[in-house]
Amino acid sequence: MSELPELQQDAITTVREFFAALEMMITDEALELADPGLVWKNTTLPDVRGRKNVRKVLKMLERPSFGFRADFHHIAADGDTVLTDRTDYLRWGPVEIPFWVCGTFVLRDGKIVLWHDHFSWEDFLRGTVLGLFRAVTGR
Repeated sequence: MSELPELQQDAITTVREFFAALEMMITDEALELADPGLVWKNTTLPDVRGRKNVRKVLKMLERPSFGFRADFHHIAADGDTVLTDRTDYLRWGPVEIPFWVCGTFVLRDGKIVLWHDHFSWEDFLRGTVLGLFRAVTGR
């Protein structure tokens, strides 16, 4: 098995560490991996520009009733660009919503400058129904 070039491995490691910090709800540590000019894009939602504004949005999720995790199916890098194929899970109380996400991360000087997620609202709705069903039935 061939080894990844160091630059690609560093970019992948940065993205993985970013998600690990988000899962542990330590937003400030996650955002230490981001450039001050970070742009966070989500399909059909308004862009969030600037690390300070991204922090405000993510901090709202740092409540005991909320949770986040991600299962990576694939992750690959081409230089400073990292592509992720993953399932994200948003938790609100007993309801956990799984939905597929394809993400693009662009890094500059080792910091994330672009976080661009693509997802299907239909899949998100399906995950919401599934999460509600599991919360009600305990399955």
